[in-house]
Amino acid sequence: MMVNIVITDDHPMMLEGLKNILTAETDFKVLDCFTDGKSTLANIKISQPDILLLDINLPDCNSIELVSLLKKQCPGMKILAISVHNEYAVINSMISEGADGYIQKNASGLEIIEGIRTVLQGKLFLCSQTRLKMSKDLKEEVLQNVPKLTRREKEILHEAARGLTTAQMAETLFISPHTVESHRKNLIEKFGVKSIASVIKLALEYGIIRE
Repeated sequence: MMVNIVITDDHPMMLEGLKNILTAETDFKVLDCFTDGKSTLANIKISQPDILLLDINLPDCNSIELVSLLKKQCPGMKILAISVHNEYAVINSMISEGADGYIQKNASGLEIIEGIRTVLQGKLFLCSQTRLKMSKDLKEEVLQNVPKLTRREKEILHEAARGLTTAQMAETLFISPHTVESHRKNLIEKFGVKSIASVIKLALEYGIIRE
């Protein structure tokens, strides 16, 4: 089955390079190439591609907004964003607006082809560089969000994870049940959740406690 592709990029050399990579695949057909968002938006319903390779740094529009508009025009079309940018906020915005994948412009031809085939299967595709960047940024974000706990709060959390009741914790730690409940309440507030079970779940994810 032939895969119909449209490419939008404002750099002629990039357009030509992508076209050469894609047309080398026997089941890929490049229907059209555009250099700006306006012409892409005006012609996409005529082209009706299976997938659009979209440069996110077009001179005439906000590509994040463009993704949303294109998806409204062609809901079944996949969009693989291509960019020199590798910031978490940009990647996240593109995916949130409906892009089906994100790939760096210096990715190999094989990875671009892999990206196209992956999103056509209904799966999200992120190139290897993007995955590494997002993993690093997410780890940093998690570290920034880890609440600062007192020694006693850590003890309460550890015992709660073991399944001890308030009375059992009070006995184990030689404190009153009221003090245990006070620390439990503080933990729930610090983690911004509604139950001690949710606190334990996040603490495991953050590596504060271990199973």
